[in-house]
Amino acid sequence: MDQGESPTTIARVLGVARPSLYRWRKAARSGPDALAAKPHPGPTPRLDDAQLTRLEDLLLDGATAHGWPNELWTAKRVAEVIRRHFHVSFHPEHVRKMLKGRLH
Repeated sequence: MDQGESPTTIARVLGVARPSLYRWRKAARSGPDALAAKPHPGPTPRLDDAQLTRLEDLLLDGATAHGWPNELWTAKRVAEVIRRHFHVSFHPEHVRKMLKGRLH
């Protein structure tokens, strides 16, 4: 726009509405970080760090200590331990991702 191109053409090329162009231009003129990406932190975890530490201790006790006939930990079993001790329900696939990501 500042170089002579019409706002309508720019909006069409970018696939946005014209008012967005004006809003972006105003923001860009207000400071160098005005158009910087602002990442969303995501939802608050339903188990905090202290609870994860407690979960890790519970898992180290072994599966038989929690009533299963063998020491095999499955995501479904871990989800059940979480439900029993923390009163939070998770899908087993989410538990698998949580174990890999937050407990390693």
